[in-house]
Amino acid sequence: MAGICSVVPDAVHSLRNCFRKYFRFEPFLLQPGVKTGLQIRYRNPLEVGADKIANAIGALIRFPGRNLLIVDFGTATTLCAVTKEKAYLGGIITPGINISMAALASETARLPAVELIRPAQVLGRSTVESLQSGLYYGTLATVRFLAAAVTQEHFAKEPPFIVGTGGFGRLFEHEHLFDAFVPELPLIGLRRAVELSQSETR
Repeated sequence: MAGICSVVPDAVHSLRNCFRKYFRFEPFLLQPGVKTGLQIRYRNPLEVGADKIANAIGALIRFPGRNLLIVDFGTATTLCAVTKEKAYLGGIITPGINISMAALASETARLPAVELIRPAQVLGRSTVESLQSGLYYGTLATVRFLAAAVTQEHFAKEPPFIVGTGGFGRLFEHEHLFDAFVPELPLIGLRRAVELSQSETR
């Protein structure tokens, strides 16, 4: 059995047709309504993205019995809170570091696209350095503040174990933002969701 986890409808459509045409079976699609083991506390559970569900499942498997805060540095930078009782409390979505850079480059007349790196100093001494500092340390400050705010709001009695994932997460590995960095986190969650769906059909 193969599984698909995507929040891009065109990609889902293409992948499903690929499996049907070339492999002659219907792949599992992680979507609202499938068995996940989570208690979704969103006002409308159908709005929770498949990537966030996969991250939550994966984190609960890797770090059971703990409150969790999952930070995903992908196209968007997201934070999701999950209790040790497997309740998905909600999340935060902010522009990803790459999207922020692209927006600055495309929406301003004289700001270039720059390499995404960790600057040696916070204060830049050129336009490129200033952009790199704003993108990197701006993202860092945002995540630190939001993680602290969510902890105070929902986990004051028992702070969460913070899990990092996502393509840009390695930029921040040495900033003490996470207790663990797991790049394959959504794949772990997707695999478990596939197993749960198979157990339902037996």
